[in-house]
Amino acid sequence: MLWNQVQQQTVELGWYFYGPVLLFVLLVALGIPVWAAIGAAAVAMLMLSEVLPLSLIGESLFDGIDHFALTAVPLFILTGDVLVRTGLSRKFLDVAEAMTCWAKGGFGSATVLVCGMFSAISGSDAAGAAAVGRMTINRLVESGYPRPYACALVAAGACTGILIPPSIAYIVIGLVLGISASTLFQAAVIPGVAILVSILLTNIVVNRIHAYEGGGAITVGEWLGNIGKALKSGWYAFLVPGIIFYGIFSGRLTPTEAGATAVVVTIALGFALKTLKLSDFPEMLVSSAKVNGVILPIIAFSLPLAQTLAALGVPQGFVFAVTSLTENPYLLTLLMIVILITAGCVMETTPNIVILAPILKPLADDIGMNEIQFCIMMITALGVGFITPPLGLNLFVVSGLTGESILKIASRAVPFVFFMLIVVLLIAFIPAVSTTLLPDIYK
Repeated sequence: MLWNQVQQQTVELGWYFYGPVLLFVLLVALGIPVWAAIGAAAVAMLMLSEVLPLSLIGESLFDGIDHFALTAVPLFILTGDVLVRTGLSRKFLDVAEAMTCWAKGGFGSATVLVCGMFSAISGSDAAGAAAVGRMTINRLVESGYPRPYACALVAAGACTGILIPPSIAYIVIGLVLGISASTLFQAAVIPGVAILVSILLTNIVVNRIHAYEGGGAITVGEWLGNIGKALKSGWYAFLVPGIIFYGIFSGRLTPTEAGATAVVVTIALGFALKTLKLSDFPEMLVSSAKVNGVILPIIAFSLPLAQTLAALGVPQGFVFAVTSLTENPYLLTLLMIVILITAGCVMETTPNIVILAPILKPLADDIGMNEIQFCIMMITALGVGFITPPLGLNLFVVSGLTGESILKIASRAVPFVFFMLIVVLLIAFIPAVSTTLLPDIYK
């Protein structure tokens, strides 16, 4: 009986829905850019269903990116590029290495820490994987780590790029669902750190089992001295994340203003240290523009698709179909996690957010899940997809850097995926993980 109800609800949509969906899947499978596939599906759905006028496309494309909050995206991306070009990212590595030099698996732990530090600036996982991978993978191999595992470690650590604020993913989902990015940044601190700690602990456990890297026998005084020297030589690099975090969490700066300030400070440090020249700007700006050229068209074309889906009642139909099978909130939460992780395995974060967030949000509301908790759970679950085949973006980045087989890297990333999933479950079933730092109004 229940299955008949679900089947009836889904059949009612007809080919004006299923045809464009199949078109989207086919275009993505053929390697067509995701923004073009989303645009083609939106146009096809509008033409076949006639639920909204086709003229909506032109207006929606403009409205999709006509948001002040989106200005923060290119600013954080540019900050990450400047950080790498000026060599400031190496100062993070020096401090991280000094903090972990005493421990067994110290440089592996330092690699994870520097991924987290870089994430607190760039907001991009791929940028973090590339920047940290260039600095650490060869040294990890020299320290005794097998190359596939070293690649997996960097790929996993770089997942924090979209999980530790400021994060481009939280800006996008905040825009899609009408939630303040600053609020999401606050909520993401504990979950982001929890993911970072899970990766650190995983590396420590794996290192103890296989004895890849030993630790140095030093006194507490020597350890503190090493940290002091590293901070003395590179304290200025921490001005950038310090400005971003203080500005956003104190409420003095919006994410966009914090991004702009970070760009100016990073460029000023580059000139002061004489590691940045005017001739570096064209290449640096082009590099940032290429990343933005991937993200912003997806957001623009997603708006008419989201409006069409809403007009067709797809989100409500999805909620009805799922709740007809079970009303158990725990099973429904697990179902959402499975959907998100599966989607993260085959598609990048931005299209997943703009397509799935409006569909899954009503289901989260139906089971009483806090909207902030839902956003954090969604981004964290999608983040696991960065190190899972077939489209684990970080796997491709580190594979491109080293020439190592993606499958070999993915096989070594399994322990990291397991422990990251534990954190996803904690976020999904314990609201306090994502709402503790928020005012009472959001709890």
